[in-house]
Amino acid sequence: MNYSDLSVWESIIEIGIIAFLLLAANMLRKIPFIRNALLPTSVLAGFLLLGLKYIPGMPIENRFLELITYHGLALGFIALSLRVKKTDVEKDESGFRTAVNSGALIVSTYLIQGIIGVSVSLLAAYTFMPDFFKASGLLLCMGFGQGPGQANNIGSTYENLGFIGGRSYGLAIAATGFLVACIVGVIYLNVESKKGRIVRKTPKELSGSVTIETFQDEGEIEISQSVDKLSIQAALIVFVYIFTFGMIKLVTTLLGKYAPGVSNLLSPIFWGFNFIFGSLFAVATRKVMARMKKLNILKHQYQNNYLLNRISGLCFDLMIICGIAAIDFADLQGLWIPFAITVVLGAIGTFLYLKFMTKILYKGYEQEAFLGMFGMLTGTISSGILLVREVDPEFNTPAANNLVTGSGTAVAFGAPVLLFVGLAAKSTAMLFIVYGIMFVYTAILLLIMLLKKKKKVN
Repeated sequence: MNYSDLSVWESIIEIGIIAFLLLAANMLRKIPFIRNALLPTSVLAGFLLLGLKYIPGMPIENRFLELITYHGLALGFIALSLRVKKTDVEKDESGFRTAVNSGALIVSTYLIQGIIGVSVSLLAAYTFMPDFFKASGLLLCMGFGQGPGQANNIGSTYENLGFIGGRSYGLAIAATGFLVACIVGVIYLNVESKKGRIVRKTPKELSGSVTIETFQDEGEIEISQSVDKLSIQAALIVFVYIFTFGMIKLVTTLLGKYAPGVSNLLSPIFWGFNFIFGSLFAVATRKVMARMKKLNILKHQYQNNYLLNRISGLCFDLMIICGIAAIDFADLQGLWIPFAITVVLGAIGTFLYLKFMTKILYKGYEQEAFLGMFGMLTGTISSGILLVREVDPEFNTPAANNLVTGSGTAVAFGAPVLLFVGLAAKSTAMLFIVYGIMFVYTAILLLIMLLKKKKKVN
């Protein structure tokens, strides 16, 4: 092999450019203006890479960016799902109810965003843009609510179903969501601060997680082993991901052979939601390993939560950077009007809904709860944490923790939503069915939140 051949170095050069921009973005955040804008480092690096990509001769390929976005989402979720849980059930009743309410609030916000998005896309399709993809509005809840990874996956699925530019449309919504989280969040902070309703504080910059984690749990494999502990974590993650690939490939192949009609309906959903299946297999792997350790088949605990958190953080940072940079503005030509209407109405609707609901659900820390939820449900959890830290730098309120526990319970509440999003694009009739179901499901989640709250007050 000729090691001086450029083809040997192409991927390394692209990774090197991403690494350089991540470091550059981290340095830029030292500038007070940029730091006060609360733009996460990975988001800033993504926008830098997006601009750099259009320089002639720059060795950045969209396919590479799309692959990192697609696989980064799944690998990050697998890493999180492999972490050892100290308790399976929340023992504190009020804490459990808050987690349920937070999960219901998160998913109901997805639904509100989906309803707004579909309303805009249907209006456009039946008035001034008759060829517009009617289900495109659902990319609002994917981009705002779940970030660039899901926006990329569902956008690509819609693209295969006829939505030209669907992937870039979803990624552009996700990128705009980060700007909404930071710009609107900062404006809200300043307005409320001037009115004396909140007190902005200056938190110190933290590196790593917002929580203190144990590097070595009791019963873990020792640090001084013949193989590095990080290598074990990486091997577990890759093993689960390859198993996920094998199972999805097996199921879709069998469906294609024996039920081609069902295959056409479900195969894109299976591949688009690979991270969900990866998370489920990771949980199963974790439980099997725990059982084997209990039976003394395994002598040690092989997962290390600290390292798994770091790996997931790396995967999600890369996913965000590449997801933003993978936007192709040429694909958005002719889509700017519905895009602008969708993101503006989506931002307003998300703001008003969360402002109303956080006042009801989080008595005593409404402002902190609103900032956290708004930041997360337009950007990612890191955006929510950044906004919370402006008013609660020591995390004395449960606002930051609610984002984590709520995200856990939101997985259960959100499973039907992911199914709706996949099925809605199959036909206009199916879209209208899903549109109606979203209203019903929103009402159900509101009842869960408000009835629990009423019960608690009584």
